[in-house]
Amino acid sequence: MTAEQTTRTLEVCKTDLARYRLTSEDRRSPAPGEITVRIARFGFTANNITYGVVGERIGYWRFFPTQDENWGVLPVWGIGIVEESAAEGISAGERLFGYWPIASHTTLEPQKVQPDRFFDGAAHRRELPAVYNRYVRLSNDPVYDPAMDDLRMVLWPLYATSYCLYDFAKDNDWFDARQVLIVSASSKTGIGTAYAFKEDPEAPPLLALTSAGHADKLRALGLYDEILTYDEIEKALAPDRPTLIIDMSGSGSVISRLHRHLGPAMRYTSHVGLTHHDDAGMGEDYIRDRSAMFFAPGHIAKRGKDWGPGEFDRRSAAFWERAAKASADWLSLSHGVGADAVIAAYREVLEGRTPANKAWTLTMG
Repeated sequence: MTAEQTTRTLEVCKTDLARYRLTSEDRRSPAPGEITVRIARFGFTANNITYGVVGERIGYWRFFPTQDENWGVLPVWGIGIVEESAAEGISAGERLFGYWPIASHTTLEPQKVQPDRFFDGAAHRRELPAVYNRYVRLSNDPVYDPAMDDLRMVLWPLYATSYCLYDFAKDNDWFDARQVLIVSASSKTGIGTAYAFKEDPEAPPLLALTSAGHADKLRALGLYDEILTYDEIEKALAPDRPTLIIDMSGSGSVISRLHRHLGPAMRYTSHVGLTHHDDAGMGEDYIRDRSAMFFAPGHIAKRGKDWGPGEFDRRSAAFWERAAKASADWLSLSHGVGADAVIAAYREVLEGRTPANKAWTLTMG
C-alpha cells in the first residue's frame, strides 16, 4: 500500500512516557456501520500528558487500544474529516469535533446519530464516559465558525473541566471556604477556572499560586484577587483563613506544604492536573480525608440528572465561548505538520518546555 493508504500512529510506553514509537498499518475500508476519519488537526497540551500519567487508573488507555498492551495511544481533542462512510446518516466530507488518537486516521462506529452529534459505539468504548465518546457534527451546525477551530481543540477540553470545577465548588457551597487557591494557576485549566469564578459575584476571593516567572503575566490578566509565588506560602498565606484548594500541579511537595501550613483551615483539595507530574506523591502532612481527584465526566453526569438533558452542555458551551474569546489575547498557538513535528511537540510538552501561554495544534499527515 502507498503512504496515502496507511494509518500512522504515535504510541508511547505506558510505564515510561519518554519512550515512544511510530507505527504504520494498512488502512481498510469501513465495514457496514463504520466510518473512516482522517484526523485533520488536534490540540496538544500538558492535559494530554495527564491522560498518560493516570491512564491506568482512569481508563484513558482503553479508548484507542494497541496490539501490545505495554504500549498505548494518548487521546487528543481535534477535528476529523469523514473520508469514507458505511454508516447510515453520515456522509463523506463531514467535519467532526471529538476525541481522537494521535494518528493520521481512525475508525468509528456511529450510534445514537442525531443531526448535531453521534456517539462511537465500538465495543471497547461502551463502558467509558459518554463525554469522550461523543462527536459533534460541525458541518450541521448553522453557527459553526471554522476560525474558532484551533481554540476549540486546545481550550474546549480544558475549559470544560474549568467550568466543572467552578460548578462543583458552587454546588458544595464552596466547602465553607472564604477563599479559593488555584495551584499552578498559570496553567490553561487554572486560567479557565479563574474565568469561571470571576464571572460569579457570589464566589469567594480567588488566589493564585504560581512560579515567580509567571506572576507578572497572571497579574496582567486581572483574574486573581491575590497572586502568591511558591516561596511565599508560609509568609503570605493566612494560615487560619478557610481555604478551598484547586490543584493543577500534582506536586506532592507543594500540596504537603499547603496542608501543613493551613491545617484545619484547609477545607478541601480538588486534584485536577499534573503540570508537575515528576513531583507527584504526597508527603506525611497530606490531609487525605479532605482531598480527592476531580473527575469531570462524573460531575457532568450528575448535572445531567440535576438539570435534565442538554442543560449542562448549554451552560458550559456558553462559558467556553466567552472564555475562549478572552483567551485569544494571551494564548500563542503553534502548528506542526508531519510525524517529526508531532514527536518534537510531544517531547517539548512532556519535558515541561512549553510556556504556559503556548499550545500546539498538530497534524500527523
